[in-house]
Amino acid sequence: MPINYYIFLSLAVFCIGIIGVLTRRNSIIIFMCVELMLNAANLLLVAFSKMHHLVLGTNFPTLASEAQVFVFFIMVVAAAEVSVGLAIIVMLYRNTHSVDVNFLNRLKN
Repeated sequence: MPINYYIFLSLAVFCIGIIGVLTRRNSIIIFMCVELMLNAANLLLVAFSKMHHLVLGTNFPTLASEAQVFVFFIMVVAAAEVSVGLAIIVMLYRNTHSVDVNFLNRLKN
């Protein structure tokens, strides 16, 4: 498959994530949209890694796998972000009985 398909798919998923972060008020949905944006970046990194591997051939396997190492680190950071974020959301829900971001902004005053 051409690289253009992967670029368009990654762009569409990233735009869906941005729209979700900017328009939603539920903090769990916002975290899901952030995960969508990270997965779009992962898809693009793997696609460019595959394209780079095809251009270089099989003589340089380490150059083609560098992007896949970055994808692994992004997945580890995303897992840590989700665990910490969900713990914060659970504690806020226990105290305020709401996960609405606008309600949490009013707590600052």
